[in-house]
Amino acid sequence: MQCIRFLVVALVLCTAPALLAQELDFHLDPSQSNVEFTLDATLHTVHGTFRIKSGDIQFDPSTGKAGGVLIVDATSANSGNDSRDHKMHKEILESSKYPEIRFVVNTVRGKLPAEGTSQVEMSGTITLHGSDHPFTVTAPVRVSSAHATADVPFVVPYVQWGLKNPSTFLLKVSDKVDIVVHATGSLNATKKP
Repeated sequence: MQCIRFLVVALVLCTAPALLAQELDFHLDPSQSNVEFTLDATLHTVHGTFRIKSGDIQFDPSTGKAGGVLIVDATSANSGNDSRDHKMHKEILESSKYPEIRFVVNTVRGKLPAEGTSQVEMSGTITLHGSDHPFTVTAPVRVSSAHATADVPFVVPYVQWGLKNPSTFLLKVSDKVDIVVHATGSLNATKKP
């Protein structure tokens, strides 16, 4: 019995440096990912989506250091109403001038299992309408067979961040928009340089 315990401890000690010497690389699949938004207004709630153009995040689980960016196509914003969408693109997002929304990730904290669900905290910068804004979000990440999925909710105080509020005399619109990033992609381990 002592011999078995010794072998188990030796195996763990031998493999621990290899696990610590790895970084993780998340490569987003744009065809299976999107961004949903919800905006409260008088008498109704507006729901819509954005397409994600690309996303790659590399991070070191042992230090939390990360690098990478998720790029959202601002020109793809769609709420299902042509006149509302025209106004959103022309007057609010000004998507012809600011065609991308960027999420730059600087840190990722939390442990990801080889299989299963865990919580991670991501921090970085959101670039929206030409201005940078710090962000920190916490989200569950599900890992299965080298694939990872996450639904990342957060609130954007878009008026505070310099965008126009589309409210009119009769229609009152919230100055904050609820966002959920639905991200799906591959998760691979790579050796640290």
